[in-house]
Amino acid sequence: MLVLLTAYGLLQLAASSVLPQYRKWPAMSTYKKDIDNHTSVADNIIDYILAGPAKGEVYRRLARMTDKFGPRLCGTETLEDAINYMVDEFTQDGLENVRKEAVTVPHWVRGNEKAQLISPRSKDIALLGLGKSIATPKEGITAEALVVRSFDELHARAGEAKGKIVVYNQVWESYGQSVQYRSAGAREAAKVGAVAALVRSAASLSIYSPHTGTLSYQNGIPKIPGACITVEDAELLWRMSQRGENITIYLYMEAETLPDVVSYNVIGEIKGNLFPDEVVLVSGHLDSWDVGQGAMDDGGGAFISWEALSVIHHLGLRPKRTLQVVLWTCEELGLYGGIEYFEKHQKEAQNMNIVMESDMGTFTPQGLQFTGSDEAMKIIQYLASTLLKRLNATDVDDGADLSDVNQWPSIGVPGGSIKVENSEYFYFHHTNGDTMTVQNPDVMDLCTAVWAVTAYALADMEYMLPANRTVTVN
Repeated sequence: MLVLLTAYGLLQLAASSVLPQYRKWPAMSTYKKDIDNHTSVADNIIDYILAGPAKGEVYRRLARMTDKFGPRLCGTETLEDAINYMVDEFTQDGLENVRKEAVTVPHWVRGNEKAQLISPRSKDIALLGLGKSIATPKEGITAEALVVRSFDELHARAGEAKGKIVVYNQVWESYGQSVQYRSAGAREAAKVGAVAALVRSAASLSIYSPHTGTLSYQNGIPKIPGACITVEDAELLWRMSQRGENITIYLYMEAETLPDVVSYNVIGEIKGNLFPDEVVLVSGHLDSWDVGQGAMDDGGGAFISWEALSVIHHLGLRPKRTLQVVLWTCEELGLYGGIEYFEKHQKEAQNMNIVMESDMGTFTPQGLQFTGSDEAMKIIQYLASTLLKRLNATDVDDGADLSDVNQWPSIGVPGGSIKVENSEYFYFHHTNGDTMTVQNPDVMDLCTAVWAVTAYALADMEYMLPANRTVTVN
């Protein structure tokens, strides 16, 4: 049997005993020519999604799954049922090497919960307990409230906090700033003797909607219950406190952490026809919070990743490298699926061309976000300007938004995410409002097209992206 090797194939054979960081990468002009040669296939992919058999398909598939299962909290049978459903869907769709990889995950249960303002007047307080929080005592907690704007104010007023419920009414500046109160609010309050913490939701807009999330405890610091309340109630309590009114709150939570259980990442592939051991990974997480439908966070990202491979498969395309889709488990309670995958596969870093993840919504795509070498950034910029021009998605920002795959760039593997116009993302994030109503079929098609074109081109180009990938040997 006659075997034809490309220049890259010969290079691989010659350098088989040399770590990839010593590989000599070709000139930028070589990459540009290769990208130009993919213009026609990119157009075919776009046409197939926007005006062909796949039009609206990603929305319909996501709606079937989210309507069938609803929210899919880590540790629940519902999530495992959804995982098995996706294994069947991948298989029926014709993806190859469909499998599950086991992950040990926590099992936190919300239980019943409520809060009520007792004085200066009676009022129900809408709340969502924070993931991994402990419960209140069976009788609940009735205590005065100390309302603060910041950790600095809490520390300055530490003498007033003992035996009280600390309420954080932090000003929204960004998600990264506000989410610190959700994560650390309970333990900071516990340090000064508080009995519970209520945190203003990390939201850029609220229509009386509490947003959940995960808190973290610290060894040596007492564990106290933590929950998020609405922006409106946080501001109400702040105004009352500024008038010097005595605020008393009743809090009841049944939250419980049960023994760990086994969950699974779901994986499917299109095997590469020339370099099958080299991988372009596209992904999103399948789990969600126990509110809403998890359609935006992260059903959309998971399903455009599946749809990208589905379209490529049904068009009869087989790239040089393997395309792999991964639906992560248990992202919301601590990135367990992504961490387990990294620990299991990091020794394959030299064969990882790029890891891609969509977890910031599937709103109108604007381009890509990228983490990698300067040389690789130039390639991604040219790819977007050439192959994604029809989609008006030519922007490329430095710094990919990676959650489940965030460890890979630390060992030199490039990372990519889809850049979207997501100004409304934190309206719905971690709330009962995260439903299919947030999604737009046409916009999801555009995101799928960006994802599919990018993934296919990077999998089919002659050379991998330039990078100093570190080989890890355990």
